[in-house]
Order: sequence, then C-alpha cells, then structure tokens
Amino acid sequence: MGRHSLPDDSAPRTTGSPRARRRALVPATAVVVVAAGSVVALRGGLPFGTPCDGDSVRLKVVASPDMAPALNAVAERAREDGVRTDGKCLDVTVNAQPSSEVADSLAQRPADPGFQVWVPDSDLWVDRVTDERGSSLTAVSTLASSPIALGALHRAAETLGWPGRRYSWGTLTRAATTGGALRLGVADPVRSATGLLALARIDAADHKEAGSDDEAAARTAATAKLLYERTTEGDAQALATLPRDDSGAERGNPRRNQALFLSEQAAYAHNTKEDGGPALDLFHPTDGTAQLTYPYTLVDEESLTADESRAANRFMTLLDDTPGQRTLRDHGFRAGDGRADARLAGKAGARDPQPYAAAPADPPPAKELQALLGRWTITVQSARITTVVDAAPSMALPVPGQGGRSRMDLARNSLLKALSMFTPEDEFGLWKFATHLVGDRDYVEPAPTGRLGDRGAAGGTHRDELSAALGALPPVRRGATGLYDTTRAAYRRASATYPSGRFNALVIVTDGADAGPAGIGLDALVTALQRLTAPERPVPLIAIGIGPRTDRAALDRIVAPTGGSAHQVDDPSRIHEVILKAIMAAGRHGPR
Repeated sequence: MGRHSLPDDSAPRTTGSPRARRRALVPATAVVVVAAGSVVALRGGLPFGTPCDGDSVRLKVVASPDMAPALNAVAERAREDGVRTDGKCLDVTVNAQPSSEVADSLAQRPADPGFQVWVPDSDLWVDRVTDERGSSLTAVSTLASSPIALGALHRAAETLGWPGRRYSWGTLTRAATTGGALRLGVADPVRSATGLLALARIDAADHKEAGSDDEAAARTAATAKLLYERTTEGDAQALATLPRDDSGAERGNPRRNQALFLSEQAAYAHNTKEDGGPALDLFHPTDGTAQLTYPYTLVDEESLTADESRAANRFMTLLDDTPGQRTLRDHGFRAGDGRADARLAGKAGARDPQPYAAAPADPPPAKELQALLGRWTITVQSARITTVVDAAPSMALPVPGQGGRSRMDLARNSLLKALSMFTPEDEFGLWKFATHLVGDRDYVEPAPTGRLGDRGAAGGTHRDELSAALGALPPVRRGATGLYDTTRAAYRRASATYPSGRFNALVIVTDGADAGPAGIGLDALVTALQRLTAPERPVPLIAIGIGPRTDRAALDRIVAPTGGSAHQVDDPSRIHEVILKAIMAAGRHGPR
C-alpha cells in the first residue's frame, strides 16, 4: 500500500504529558497509613510486575470504536504487568460501541448502565445526555484529540490542487460538491460527531462569507442536500464506501466515494492498515478545523463503589502517563491539547503547506449544534409540519420581563422564526383553537398545510400567506383551552394526509389545561391517538406548554403513543428553539 512522505517542516514528537482535568480525582493508588500520630502517603500499593493472582477490581469501559483498540491495549498491558489499585489487581474490560448509540441509551435513564466509564469521541455526546436526561455525567479528562479534515484519494486530491492549494471550509466544500467531478461522503451528523462538527464548520464559513443570514442559510441548506445524497449511517460505514483497491473499476464505481470528511485518526488508521485500500491525502481548512476530544467520563459517579472509583482513576492515570500517551499516539491520536505530531500527521496524509498544525477553532455552543441538527433534519428529509396554536384568552396575558408583550406576541414571533428555517420544498400549516371557536367546534384552519414555495390565488407564496396568518393571530375574548378535541382532529388530519418521503410532525402550542367535560376526555384522546398512530407512517406530536398552568402530565400522556415529546417553557420566545430541538430528537430516533 502507498505511504505518504512526512510533512516538510517536521515538528518534534510530543510526549503526551498529562493535561489539566475538568475535575480532579484523588490519586487512586495512594494508601494512607496512620501510625503513632503520623500520616504517610504511599504510592502504588504493590510493586508493578507482580502477577495478579489475588483479589481484583473489575472496571467496565465503553469507548467509541476508534478509541477502543488503544484503551484495550493499555488494559491488557496493565493485566500483564500486574498493575494494582489499593492492593487489588486492576481488571479493565473495554467494549466498543458508537457514541451516538450509547448517548441514546444513557438518555433513557437506565437503572444500571452496566459500565462505569464512557469514552465517547466528543464532548457533544456528554452534553446531549446531560441535557436530555436531566442529570450529569462527570467528564474528568481529555484523553486525546483528532482534527477533522477532508481526506481524498490521491488522484481526486490532485484535481483539487493538493497539497499546494489551500481552502476554507466553504470553498473546499463547494469545490468538492459542484460539477459532479468528486464523490464526497460524510457520516450522518445525527449519529456522527465527525459529520456534525464538519457541518458546523461549513455553516460557520457560510455565515462568514455570505452577505446575509438568509444567504448563509441557503448555502448551508444546498450543501446539506448534496452531502445527504452520499451520507452513511456512521463513521465505519463512511470508510467502507472508499475503494478497496486502486483499480479503474473501483475508482469508476459510482457507489464508491473518492473523498470523505473524517478525523485525522481515521485517515491514519486507513493509511496504515495493511489492506486498507488506496491511501488518502488530507486537506486541512484554513479557517480552523473542528476536533474530536475523547472525554474520559464517569457514569453515575455517585453510584460507584470506592473500589470502582479508585480503579477508574487508576486506569485514567495509565492512559495519561507517557506509555499510555505513546499507545494513543501509535493508534493515530494527538494529545488532548491538540498539538500536531508531524510523523502522525504525515502518515495520516498531511503535507505542507496544508495547515495541519494550526490550532483548532473554538467548539460551537451546544445550542447552535442542536439548532443545526434540527435544520439538517428539515433540509435533508423535507418536512411537513402542522402547527396548532392556543388562542384562548389566557394567551393575552403579559409575560414578566418582556416589556408588556403577551404570550401570544412572543409565541407568534418565535413561530415566524421557526418558519424561516424551512425551505420552499417543505410543507407547513397553521391551526388555532379555543372552545366553541366556530359553533361547537374548537378549531379553525387559517392556513392549510401546503408547500411553502407554492403560489396562491393572490400571487404570493404559501410562506407569505402563513406569515400573514401568524401576524393576525390574536387571542379570542371568550372561551377556554379546547385542547383534547383539537388534538384529536389535527392528528387525524395529519395521519390521513401523510406524504411518504418527508419528516412529518404535529406541533401543539398551549398555555393551559383542557377546558373540561364538554369535549373528549384525556383517556379517550390517548386511545384515539393509539389507534391513529402507525409505525410505517410516523407523525410525532410535539407539545409545547407555556407557563405554569400547563398540564405537563397530560401532555406527556398525549405525546407518548406518537413517539413525540412534551416541553414546558416560561418564555414563549424560545418556542422556535424547542421546535428545532424536538424535530432533531424525533428525526434521530425515528426511521431513516
């Protein structure tokens, strides 16, 4: 297999010194002996190299598939060397599992996750679990890092001017996705930190280079559409799309990608594998790369026994010391601070003047990533969303701290923001409801669900009609919250008019509980939704309650049969954020 020469200006190799931790742990090997009024700290309860034939402490670790082999090598060496923690043998088992799958599992609040340490490939998974689960994981140390770049087969890289030609994220992506000359693949941003962080850098570049936010959003949406055509479920599947050999047939196979967004470590593993296929060259964008961070994370720290806690700390010190860092480097990882290793980078496909040694860009805030995932789901799948808004008199109440603006004012403005995120190909509709709004009926339809780009009888687009309908959405003077009857009717309509090939959802915005006995009851509504829901035609119901009068327990019961989610906000101006987050979550858990 071909090998790359080293980068021209070789930098000294790093020694992998330990980095500052986010939370300090007491050294696991310290034994405190109290005798005759003195306290003596002893390091290493027993000398290294002693066979482990006594009691042992078992530590179960789950790691991302790229990191697991390196951790397993350190764990095996610890067993061979008889490494101990407080006099007991350290027995570490390492299992590989995609970080997105672990995050989804942990977010479901398992009673016993079955492992004590988790090493995902990015902090964003830890943030996601903490946000969705409502309790924190403890990220203790950054074990390693790996920048994200564009890797291309040599002939494809040459067409882009590698290594002399340098690109920003925006110009690189446009060069690789226009003209049909290059087949560029990426792992699904919903399931891959590499895919999501690459998309975030593309979006940041588009905002920097475009003349307006609308132009930037249009650029990112267009890129997302092109990338989605060659998106795979995960990182391993993306690598599997590269040619297995350098034959003309493999290169010409339209199912084979010629380039990928991937980490430097993944390129290193590919280029150094005996049967990995043709080697990759790396483009490192000039406007700052994103990076994977590999946080060493304790799972449910409070439930760990004293032995497990010390064992987790002991294993972390083995990974942080010089031999451990050397093992990580031998598997293609940089140190946790992101410093480039010239030899490692060269084997991965880097070469001057590509800026492979530049400092990474600051990671995007979690809120931005959530919004970006929502936009990705909407953009690549096309969406059909019907929004049902409470128009009961209580929606006229002012929101504290908002300058006298009412719940409806803020909700209306936030829904207009949400509407701006959808493309002309998406479908959107609007209902409003209150008891006895039209005779005995609790709802009306100011704007039927339709394609936003379609022209109406007056010559404007459906988006224009929706914007006008939202702007003219005042609360009624009399009435109450006719939630249950309206939800049944809206869900029945959404199910009956379900179009395949789109992301379908029903959004309910309300600030109160159902008005009571005049209409359908909660139990009957839940039964009706169970009958209307079909796995092959999913329509998740997203319920957003505003203020303290919301019946959250009822909303939780309503959304459960549909695979949707319930949310409660005090500030209605955040509704668009909640919608995007809920769409992202529903798209992640629903069928592809």
